Amino acid sequence: MALLQRQMLKLMVVGVAAFAAVIAIPIKVLSVQPNTAVDGSGMNLWQSFGLGIIQGLTEFLPISSTAHLKVVPVVLGWGDPGIAYTAVIQLGSLAAVLWYFWKDLGQIVTGTIKAIANSDYDSREFGTALGIFLGTIPILFFGLLIKLFYPGYDNSPLRSLAAIAVYSIVMSCLLGLAEIFGKRKRKFNEPTVKDGILMGLAQTLALFPGVSRSGSTLTAGLFLGLQRAKAARFSFLLSIPAIAISGLVELKDALEAGLGNAGILNLIVAVVSSAIFSYLAIAWLLRFLQTQDTWIFVWYRLAFGAAILAAIGFGVLTNV
Repeated sequence: MALLQRQMLKLMVVGVAAFAAVIAIPIKVLSVQPNTAVDGSGMNLWQSFGLGIIQGLTEFLPISSTAHLKVVPVVLGWGDPGIAYTAVIQLGSLAAVLWYFWKDLGQIVTGTIKAIANSDYDSREFGTALGIFLGTIPILFFGLLIKLFYPGYDNSPLRSLAAIAVYSIVMSCLLGLAEIFGKRKRKFNEPTVKDGILMGLAQTLALFPGVSRSGSTLTAGLFLGLQRAKAARFSFLLSIPAIAISGLVELKDALEAGLGNAGILNLIVAVVSSAIFSYLAIAWLLRFLQTQDTWIFVWYRLAFGAAILAAIGFGVLTNV
């Protein structure tokens, strides 16, 4: 077990080193202006690869991939890739979570079918499937409301850097409180349908960049008394429908907007990159949470939010 943990840590270090290599490429390459970029998003191939790494390393860690995909490119001078582009490259994270939990998902599907056929609605697989289904409804409902009635949400103050900083700080406090008050001593520690619904409601907070889908659901799971690794595992399973639907919808819109062959190539690079690093992040976090707490993420989120506010206050970043 210890050897495997060390191997996973090495893989994560390799991932971070790879991203460092990307941003170390000469500024002339990374700072290609929009009129010379290779796709309509204003991103070149190296930047797309870098965005995939950012997405992969932050989607399943409780630190908000959306926030990092907005903040890091702005800090590097790439500009905001936009909500549509970031939603599409989440499909790489979707592929990773399906890949990692393929056996578990197969057991859930077959177990649910058997439970329905035998009217055994108390089975663990049926309860997990129902929890995922009911837990997905809230974020789809509120996400649809935003898309229909708030078309300017992408560029609203709710997605500004200051808002992201505030969300990050608030969620760091909530995660810290969950660590302090979450008992994690439930006799039956598998998530129930009730857990699925409540964690699904918490997942709706991820519509605000900086909250984090995995962070909000993990925090809710800890408050509900789940062990850290169990809460994270269910959080990942719960994310599958939401990521799939949002990513496919945005992909359809992006293709209809006409990215061209170069734009599609950039998306492929970003998606493949995000898939690889998402898989590494999932494997590492589940093993990490078996023996460690989440305070490292609490302090990171607090520092991340404070750094953004300080940069805005000193005029280093523009609050957009």
